[in-house]
Amino acid sequence: MLKVEGISVKYGLLEAVSSVSIHVKKGQIVSLIGANGAGKSTTLKSIIGILPLAKGRILYEGVDITHTKSHERVAKGIVLCPEGRRLFPRMTVYENLLTGAHLHNDLQIRKENLEYLYGLFPRVADRRKQVAGSLSGGEQQMVAIGRALMSSPRLLMLDEPSLGLAPKIIKEIEQAIMKIVEVKKTSVLLVEQNANLALHMSDFAYVLEKGEIIRDGTGKDLANNEEIKKIYLGI
Repeated sequence: MLKVEGISVKYGLLEAVSSVSIHVKKGQIVSLIGANGAGKSTTLKSIIGILPLAKGRILYEGVDITHTKSHERVAKGIVLCPEGRRLFPRMTVYENLLTGAHLHNDLQIRKENLEYLYGLFPRVADRRKQVAGSLSGGEQQMVAIGRALMSSPRLLMLDEPSLGLAPKIIKEIEQAIMKIVEVKKTSVLLVEQNANLALHMSDFAYVLEKGEIIRDGTGKDLANNEEIKKIYLGI
C-alpha cells in the first residue's frame, strides 16, 4: 500500500531524516520506534505532505505522490492523527469530529462514520455536546482518532497515541486500533514512544536512530531482540 523509498528531510541545513525506506502492506500495523528526536514524527509529516522531501519518493497504492499536496493525499485515503491531539478546544466534540469529514459531501457516509466511531469510543458519544477543552487527555485522544476516522482513511498514521495517558486508557486505545484494522481493514503506521506497546501491536517495525533506520523486523522478533530489549524496552 505504502512505499517510502530512500527519503531525506531537512530543516534548513540539518538533515532530520536520512535515506529512510518503509513499506506498509494492506491491513498491517507497522510501527516506528526510537528515542526522542530520532525522526519518527518528521517521517510521518513527510508522508502526509506537510514537509517536503530533500531526496527520495513516496508511492501510495502504486502511484507516486511525492509532489502531491497534503489535502489531496487525505482525499486518497492517507490521514494523520497528530501528536498532541490538536483539537479545537472551544468547539464541541461533535464539531471537532466534523472537521475530519470536510472532504465528504455524502451525508450518509458522514452518518455511518459517526455511528462507527461512537461504537468504537462510547465515551466520545457521551461527550459529543461538550467542548473539547473540557475533556480528559484520554477522551481528547479518542476524539482525535475519531476525527481522523471521519475521513474514511485507508492508511491511518498515528503519532504518539498513548503519550501521557493512564494504563487503562492506553489499553482502550490499543484495543480500538486493533478493531479498526480488523473490521475496516485499515492499514496503520504507528509512531510510539512506548516501544513495548508498539512492538506488541505491530506486524512489522522499524527502529530509527538519528534519522536513520538501524534495524527492522517483525514486531515479535524485535521485541525478543536482546539489544532492543536493553535499549528501548528497559529489560
